[in-house]
Amino acid sequence: MSKTGVLIVNLGTPDDPSTGSVRKYLRQFLLDGRVIDIPWIFRQILVRGIIAPFRARSSGKLYRMLWTEEGSPLKHYGYKVMNQLQDALGEDCYVELGMRYQSPSVEGALEKMRAANVDKIVVFPMFPQYASASTGSALQEVMDVVRKWLTIPEISFISSYHDNKDMIKVYADNARKFDMSEYDHILFSYHGIPQRHLRNSDCNNYCLKKEGCCDILNDKNKMCYSAQCFDTTRLLVEELGFSEDQYSVGFQSRLGRDPWTEPFTPDVLKRLYKEGKRKLLVFSPSFVSDCLETTIEIADEYHEEFLEMGGEKLDLVPSLNDNPDWVQAIVGMVKPHINA
Repeated sequence: MSKTGVLIVNLGTPDDPSTGSVRKYLRQFLLDGRVIDIPWIFRQILVRGIIAPFRARSSGKLYRMLWTEEGSPLKHYGYKVMNQLQDALGEDCYVELGMRYQSPSVEGALEKMRAANVDKIVVFPMFPQYASASTGSALQEVMDVVRKWLTIPEISFISSYHDNKDMIKVYADNARKFDMSEYDHILFSYHGIPQRHLRNSDCNNYCLKKEGCCDILNDKNKMCYSAQCFDTTRLLVEELGFSEDQYSVGFQSRLGRDPWTEPFTPDVLKRLYKEGKRKLLVFSPSFVSDCLETTIEIADEYHEEFLEMGGEKLDLVPSLNDNPDWVQAIVGMVKPHINA
């Protein structure tokens, strides 16, 4: 009997919110050459000598705010999705969760699949929009592990699903739980990446050559992270029936002095306040699970900043987490690869 392994991969999380565990996580995460794409020696100096030692304590405080009785939300929801997905796919599939950084590791998950004698592996990264530093890194890790095996099964990668209709509907249904009439404006806030990542991933000499190059998805920018984010926004806007003046797009989590994807979410918040917007509803469609960037950065930090400006409220639309409809959306995406 044939059996297919389905590996769902997310970014990762510290094992606990202690300074030591956070430092360990930051080192592994930021030493990835796809995350900080500078020469190896300078990356080692920057991460081991500056970022990890000095940011671990402050980041640990944020993780302690995030932590729940079940631990890290990212890992908690990851396991719940894994179990639901296993039930939905049945005994002919073997589902495992792997984290690109820390535990449960991608290597450990793949070794379990090898021990289960799977004939095929389908890899599903939990990142709707493709970026080299997230999806690309996860897929590379899978290949780095499997290339050491003497017997390599058929492997299928799902690298992007920013436009998946079922996923879009789940995000939209989460928003429909709010009374839209209570808000002046809708903000779509995506995780930011350095602009050089966009340029370095461009094979068509198209990226950032003209203003608005990411606004509409086309054959030249179809694998561009920023363009995919704008396309996800377009589909959500269509699903929810928003007009052009009802929403804005921003990118959060900027780090360092280099130019990052624009516009920067805090700058968008300032602009919206100046325009008289006082009540905001915020989506974060680059995250399928609530995490530090949603629960703390948006729902806590951005909320506080907006209120300090004079805003009245800023509410966050929950991520997909362990929503059964989200699991069914994953089923719909992986089944064609299983049956191929």
